[in-house]
Amino acid sequence: MRPGEQLTVVLHQTRSTDNLGAVARIMANFGYSRLILSEPVLKSIEGAERLAVKSDFVLRGMEVASDLGEALKDCVYAVGTTSRTQLKGRTVLTPEEAMQRLAEESVRGRVALVFGGEQRGMSDEDLARCTDVLAIPTSAVQPSMNLAQSSAVLLYLCHRQGLTPTAAVEAAPGAKLGTLGALAKRMRDVMLRAEFLNPQAPQHVLNELEQTLMRARLTQREAELWLTAFKHLERAVTRGAST
Repeated sequence: MRPGEQLTVVLHQTRSTDNLGAVARIMANFGYSRLILSEPVLKSIEGAERLAVKSDFVLRGMEVASDLGEALKDCVYAVGTTSRTQLKGRTVLTPEEAMQRLAEESVRGRVALVFGGEQRGMSDEDLARCTDVLAIPTSAVQPSMNLAQSSAVLLYLCHRQGLTPTAAVEAAPGAKLGTLGALAKRMRDVMLRAEFLNPQAPQHVLNELEQTLMRARLTQREAELWLTAFKHLERAVTRGAST
């Protein structure tokens, strides 16, 4: 089992057209085509085709998202990349572990492999939008990898998943990260009104709760039920505050 058509490659805050073209070529090498630029820093993609040899179809089909939340909204699972091996409150997966999870989660819907920008990679806030985090083991002399190089390593490993045929698995559609994001926003509003969250620093606790939701592997229907429940709770809390 491998993610196949369910895999989305997300390049967040990419600056280099050379890297964009190289990633497109690597995607074509291993049979992937769905590419999203999230909050791109580059002004145009002119020149990317120079390195996207025989993979211009990837560039033609590429989508652009205003931010990472929009890029991931239709995905049920996302793994973000980092060069950091220690992240507070997060378990950093090996590339092999992460690619296996991508394959497993792809039976529930679209999955995403997210790469950060060339200058600073992915921030803690960016990684909080991802279900899991991975790091490629590298030397301490030079821990960070070039975007194109890291995409080659990970997409190769992703392609290697499931070369042994396995029985098809039926799974209910997973909760889209866009729905979970809407739920988290609604929870934030309700819990602030209920004085559960610290209004000066609500995000720390909220991030923990959002990570719990992502790890719960909710179905889309379950996530929509939670969202509806919190909409009703918000109305009740608002009515209570006005009496």
